[in-house]
Amino acid sequence: MTIIDGKKISQEIKNEVKQAAEKLKSEKGIIPGLAFILVGENPASQSYVKSKGKACEELGFYSVTERVPATISESELLEMVERFNKDEKIHGILVQLPLPKHINEQKVIEAISPAKDVDGFHPASVGKMMIGIDTFYPCTPYGIVELLKRSNIDPSGKHVVVVGRSNIVGKPIANMLVQKKEWANAIVTIAHTAAKDLSYYTKQADILIAAVGKANAITKEMVKRGAVVIDVGINRVEDATTKTGYKIVGDVDFDGVKEVASAITPVPGGVGQMTIAMLMVNTLHAAGGKLA
Repeated sequence: MTIIDGKKISQEIKNEVKQAAEKLKSEKGIIPGLAFILVGENPASQSYVKSKGKACEELGFYSVTERVPATISESELLEMVERFNKDEKIHGILVQLPLPKHINEQKVIEAISPAKDVDGFHPASVGKMMIGIDTFYPCTPYGIVELLKRSNIDPSGKHVVVVGRSNIVGKPIANMLVQKKEWANAIVTIAHTAAKDLSYYTKQADILIAAVGKANAITKEMVKRGAVVIDVGINRVEDATTKTGYKIVGDVDFDGVKEVASAITPVPGGVGQMTIAMLMVNTLHAAGGKLA
């Protein structure tokens, strides 16, 4: 059984991005620029933006973080997005989700210029992804594809079962892996909690991608021996033995499933590490750079 090390692979990607960014700066005088908009005081959102800003600093990117109160009006937020759309130093715009209920998230996503949509959520990016045109891909699914590629796990002809149908992970990873291209070309099934017997689907998977949002939802009995298991979940569960009183676990019961899987991603240290790395790749591409 192989543990797929997202921390190691994401660092490899960031090293490649840093070299490409240095080349872009020396040859064209362009520094990739990323703008973060953080609305409100959500602790998880604050942590994510801090990590992304740290990655920008590490790779020599220019970044700016706009922190605004949860009471900001939708029109004010849209004006801020438009300001960054027009800012030539900014190549990527990231509005950290979720947003307060009085703001229409889709309206904000669609306000971002498709040329700066480094999150890969704009309908223009999603449409291109759907029909197989190169575009900005959502960072977590993009990270999953890179994990498979750099672990030499070719999904071509394999049965991939995705558990989850979110716009952020489930739907895009299914679309990316079904494309007729290298490191895709899979037979893809999307399963979710409406299934009367979820294990009927999961046990068919050569590659099982769990994006359920529920701690330890995928157990050993639900996984075919020899399957590759990709755990997208990040769940906080109580644990009195830790200083914080909680621990982070995935959607997969790691200790049980690792006994039957041929390869598995841990949580933490798996897919989560890749999301930020791929955001940096998208921003590099938005600035006109490319990996070697």
